[in-house]
Amino acid sequence: MALAPGGAGIGALVVIGGSTASGKSALAVSLAKATGGTVVNADSQQLYRDLPTLTARPTPAEEAEAPHRLYGVLGPDEQASAGRWLDLVAPILREAADDPRPLIVTGGTGLYLEALLHGIVPVPDIPPGLRARLRAEAAGVPAPVLHERLRGQDPATAARLRPSDPQRVLRALEVLAATGRPLAEWQAAARRRLPLPGPVLGLALLPPASVANPRIERRLRLMLEGPAPAEVDALRRRFPQLASLPIAKLHGCRELLAVLDGSLDPATAEARVAAQVRQYAKRQRTFFRHRLPELVPLATTGDEAAPLAGLTERLDALGRR
Repeated sequence: MALAPGGAGIGALVVIGGSTASGKSALAVSLAKATGGTVVNADSQQLYRDLPTLTARPTPAEEAEAPHRLYGVLGPDEQASAGRWLDLVAPILREAADDPRPLIVTGGTGLYLEALLHGIVPVPDIPPGLRARLRAEAAGVPAPVLHERLRGQDPATAARLRPSDPQRVLRALEVLAATGRPLAEWQAAARRRLPLPGPVLGLALLPPASVANPRIERRLRLMLEGPAPAEVDALRRRFPQLASLPIAKLHGCRELLAVLDGSLDPATAEARVAAQVRQYAKRQRTFFRHRLPELVPLATTGDEAAPLAGLTERLDALGRR
């Protein structure tokens, strides 16, 4: 029997990770309803208050089913990062320390969950102006050339990175420019860790590509045929520089901007975004399996009943100790 809402028991931190369109949110809400727990967002895209359709953020009706935290808390010009998320979640963890009801952290941003469970290297945020300048200078520069540039300035970090990984190479160059210290030095420092309330239970919903890809494509089609283009258009009217804002990194945002200005047809936009999200889901599956082994991997097929029963049974067992 599940822990009754507000009933006796022991507080726990339940972590539900997983890939895109795996059923994480539905499972988290079902568990929250069964236990009186609170759902806490750990998805970088769902931190933004704008473009709720593109981010698949819970609707107001869904949020009314159980308490939700950290959904829609950032403006379009604010940078989402693991460090920023830890700052936002820290007071929620403190509040939960004396609460017998579980805190249910869910999302597909593996770096956030890794920071929660393993800590985070305390690298300072990069000033937006410096980041924009360095990225503009790097635009069109082949990845091996950027890697060679890094090797000349920070050989220790460059030795850890593949020349074919421009995002991480550029990040290392940004850190060096902003702090004057190599990224390798920052990574050798003690990790910042938050105290966690109660015992930790966790799983990762990882449907195979044969299950996940049709779901992704179906969800994306509904988004693009539904409110998503109008939401992007409305946000563009408020922020004419939208393409340069952090929120523009959301899957599909730049493609919809191109559709709206007539430089891309809708069918091509849909195909491009679908390919991006399928690749992202593949990276998520790899990340959760290799970087977060404490989250029990479940190759789900869409039935949340078994994972829900397993979690409630484990919570009940904790409450009986």
